[in-house]
Amino acid sequence: MDQAFIDGAPAELAAAAAVAARLLESSRQPVIAGLGADTAGTRAALRLAGRLGAAVDHMHGEALLRDLDAMREGGAIVVAPAEARVRADTVLLVGPGVGARENPLSRYVLGAVDGGTDRGGTGRRIFWLCPGADPGPAAGVAVIGGGGAGLPAILAALRARVGGRPVSEASVSREVLDGLAAALAAARFGVAMWSAEALDAMTIAMLCGLIDDLNAATRFSGLAVPPPDNAVGVQTVCGFTTGFPVRTLCRPQAPEHDPWRFSAARMVESGEADCVLWISAFRAAAPQWRGAPKALLALAPPRVAFARPPQVHIAIGAPGRDHDGVVHHAMLGSLAAEPATVPTAALAVAAAIEAIEVHLTDGGRRC
Repeated sequence: MDQAFIDGAPAELAAAAAVAARLLESSRQPVIAGLGADTAGTRAALRLAGRLGAAVDHMHGEALLRDLDAMREGGAIVVAPAEARVRADTVLLVGPGVGARENPLSRYVLGAVDGGTDRGGTGRRIFWLCPGADPGPAAGVAVIGGGGAGLPAILAALRARVGGRPVSEASVSREVLDGLAAALAAARFGVAMWSAEALDAMTIAMLCGLIDDLNAATRFSGLAVPPPDNAVGVQTVCGFTTGFPVRTLCRPQAPEHDPWRFSAARMVESGEADCVLWISAFRAAAPQWRGAPKALLALAPPRVAFARPPQVHIAIGAPGRDHDGVVHHAMLGSLAAEPATVPTAALAVAAAIEAIEVHLTDGGRRC
C-alpha cells in the first residue's frame, strides 16, 4: 500500500512530509480540521497547531458545541452510561439518532439490567419523542410525535405540563402530554437521551430545562449520545491541553476560543484559511465545505473521495483497528484504551505529524 502522495502521485513519506511542512509554515492562516484522531494524535495535532498559530476544529464541532453551550449557559444534570443502564426505570428518547437499533450507546443503556436493584422490580418504560426517519422503534417503546420538525414545540408543551402550566396548542393531544408528564414525574430514576447532531441548541437547552424541572420532585438526568470520530475524546484532550474546547486558535500569546470565528468551515468558505490539514483516521471522510482552501493536506485512509486530490496525502490507519489507541468509550463515558484488532504497519496520526514536524524550521511559532 502506498503510504504518501504528492498531488495524487505516490511519493516517499519523507518527501511528502517535507512538502506539507513547507506549505504549513508558509501559510498566512493554517487550520487543523477534521481531527478524527485518538488521544495521541490529538495531542500531536495541538502541538503542531501551537507551533504554527493554527486554529483547530473537529468535523463534528457544531454538535459538540451545542451540548457544551447548554451546559455553559444553564448547566446540565447528567448521568454515567453504566448508571443509566442499571438504574433507569424510565427513559425518554428525544429526536432522531437515539434508537437502540442504530446507536450502540442506546443499545447498551436499554439492554439487560444486570441485577440492578433501584428499579423496584418494575418494567422499564421507554418513550420516544419525534423519532423522525429513524428505523421503527422496538416493541414496548411509546412513540409520541412524528417528524423532528415539531419536536421543539412538543418539548416546550411537555415542559409546561410538567410544571402544571396551561398549553393552548400543540401537535399532540393534551391527554397524551399529560400522560407523558405524569409518567416522567413518577419515575424513580429517569434518563433523557438525545443526539446533538439531530437537535439545535435551543431544543437541547429546553430539554435540559425539563430535566431540571423534573428534579424538583424526582431524580432525572440527561445522557447525550456522543458524535462519531472520537469527537468527545478530542474535546476532552483540547480541554486539558489548551483550557478550551475545539474551535480554538493557538496564538503565540495564549490560545483563543471563539465558536464562530474558528469554525473550520467558515474560515475555509470565507477565504480566511489558506492551508488546511485535514485529519480523519476512523473512516474515509472528506471535508464537506463549500469552496476549498489554497492548500489542502490530508492525514486519512488511502481511498478518500476528495473533490480534488490534496497537495499532500499521508495514508494512516485507524486507532483500535490498525494500531492501539486511547479514545472516548461511549459506554464507559470516559477515555479508554482500544487495542488493535487487526494490527498493520499503517501510520498513526501522531507518527504522521511527527514526520511533518521534523521538517519545520527550528523554533517555529509556538503558543
